[in-house]
Amino acid sequence: MPTERIAFTGHDGNELAARLDLPEGPVLATALFAHCFTCSKDIPAARRIAARLAAMGIAVLRFDFTGLGHSEGEFANTTFTSNVEDLVAAARYLVGRDMAPDLLIGHSLGGAAVLRARAEIPSVRAVATLNAPFDPSHVTHHFSEALPRIHEDGAAEVTLAGRPFRIGRDFVRDISETALRPAIEKLDAALLVMHAPGDETVGIDNATRIFTAARHPKSFVTLDDADHLITRAGDAEYAAGVIAAWVARYADLSPPAPPPGAPEGIVRVTEADPAGFLQDIQSGPRHHLLADEPPAYGGTDRGMSPYGFLAAGLGACTSMTIRMYARRKGWPLEHVSVDVSHDKVHAQDAGPGTPPGKVDRFDRVIRIDGALDAEQRARLLEIADRCPVHRTLEASSHVVTRLED
Repeated sequence: MPTERIAFTGHDGNELAARLDLPEGPVLATALFAHCFTCSKDIPAARRIAARLAAMGIAVLRFDFTGLGHSEGEFANTTFTSNVEDLVAAARYLVGRDMAPDLLIGHSLGGAAVLRARAEIPSVRAVATLNAPFDPSHVTHHFSEALPRIHEDGAAEVTLAGRPFRIGRDFVRDISETALRPAIEKLDAALLVMHAPGDETVGIDNATRIFTAARHPKSFVTLDDADHLITRAGDAEYAAGVIAAWVARYADLSPPAPPPGAPEGIVRVTEADPAGFLQDIQSGPRHHLLADEPPAYGGTDRGMSPYGFLAAGLGACTSMTIRMYARRKGWPLEHVSVDVSHDKVHAQDAGPGTPPGKVDRFDRVIRIDGALDAEQRARLLEIADRCPVHRTLEASSHVVTRLED
């Protein structure tokens, strides 16, 4: 996906660093992502969700709040309210580019921030939270031992996730005075609450309270055994897939008509886990699959192998071709199933006229049910060989490859 590195003016005039992840094709909708407390726009969960949505045609703006990551400003001078104001400033930037946000996504404290910010971003139709607190003051348990010093001195340095941060008195006071219930009750947008039951940082009861306070339409999806930061690739992929499927009900993701001669459009395959072989496959805005290798070959077996997809294409095309022919003839075909297996065989085993060496062999077993006579069954077997994918595999194909400039 193409990514623009941009900057926009935050709540207090400082420049905030951001990434705008764009679809390869037209922008069908826009999302705004708010990261977790003291995190950044580049955490794995944010990157994965942005990539998944961009593959669907949804642009995603993710940015570093004031004083964090690559953004200007002093974190010690920020508050929960200033985070909300930064979100509104980000939305204003998108409006200026004619990309007013349709979707808000917030992780942890960022989830609380998007719930609060929704009222000031009228274009939003849907809000998704991940492991978000119902009570923003929940974050003070990270530095509870420093609270007396913060109240007495006005600020204190604390260590969070191994990094030093200076927390100010205004931040503590602001989150202690913030109540999210009124904002949730008046959300006026579809809500998706996602939470890990075993989250030890923000307990699952927070999700229950958010969900209970909200009006319909609302949805609750568990993140099972994910950790608070959703660091595992599989958990981030799951969250991304759920958000992508859910938001399609609230945002018009209808793509423009594909060009003549390429009705399927582009199938994009993107590496999802550089440590293994997991691949993210996107075919148009609505169809998403995973490809992988089995553990014996260094993969994690979270998707079909490339040859598995090839066999699936042959099997699907065979079944469809048989069904179309029987339907046209008015024959009583009740059901079709096709088993396909793939192997490399020596040329002499593949049949006469095959060049020497090893060739690919696909074994296909077709089952057809219905009150069909022997002649009809034999004809359907002949028709199976006319399926377009079968013909493609038996003919010599030409693959043209180039490096993108």
